[in-house]
Amino acid sequence: MKQLQEKGTLVLAFVAGLSINGTCAALFSSVVPFTIFPLIALVLTVYCLHQRYQNRTMPVGLPGLAAACFILGVLLYSAVVRAEYPAIGSNFVPAVLSVALLFWIGLKIRARKAQMTE
Repeated sequence: MKQLQEKGTLVLAFVAGLSINGTCAALFSSVVPFTIFPLIALVLTVYCLHQRYQNRTMPVGLPGLAAACFILGVLLYSAVVRAEYPAIGSNFVPAVLSVALLFWIGLKIRARKAQMTE
């Protein structure tokens, strides 16, 4: 059950990264059309993360993974938007950084699983 809660925290951090970049793009970019849904998703994910933070203690190493998932969400949204709207710029750097960060997160999760089984 505890591993499921940790994965939920990581998914919420990822969605928060996606939605904060989506909110900024919708509000401040003239290329991306305005929509209210990233703002709604941002409010809900931040609220859920805040409730998890208040009600449960985070295990050692989980805040770093949550921050990495947040940054991964920001980078992936940036790469997708730049692929959809090439006038913004190239998506090479966000795509490469997100793949590298994804591998790092995978290695850290495997190391945590191995540490928990011992």
